[in-house]
Amino acid sequence: MARQNALAKDRSKTKAGARADAPDSSRDQRRPRPTEGPARAAELERLIHERVRLAIVSALAVNDSLTFNDLKQLLNTTDGNLSVHARKLEEAQYVVCTKSFEGRTPKTEYRLTAAGRRALERYLGHMESVIRAARGG
Repeated sequence: MARQNALAKDRSKTKAGARADAPDSSRDQRRPRPTEGPARAAELERLIHERVRLAIVSALAVNDSLTFNDLKQLLNTTDGNLSVHARKLEEAQYVVCTKSFEGRTPKTEYRLTAAGRRALERYLGHMESVIRAARGG
């Protein structure tokens, strides 16, 4: 029994060592990133692809600006959910947030940046390519 355990340990060491030392290991082989065509279209803008963030960017693309409350109502989401997703877009510099007061009431307003508009255009182009490829065209 002890001999079987020792053999099993040796095999696992050999397998682990072979994986780590093998120059042509499948882990070391990275596919090159496609630069154009349908394969490139499959690489979606992950930041925008998330449902709420795509909705925020899309809403801002057709409006000069929207308040936090307008977006919340339009997207039918919670304060926390909208806040987290808007912050991610802000950190990526796709959205600009302006805070002010109307009387004593705080007002948070969002606007799409030029970088955000370009990212949305790229995303839409990728999606159109995916649709064309799926339809065989």
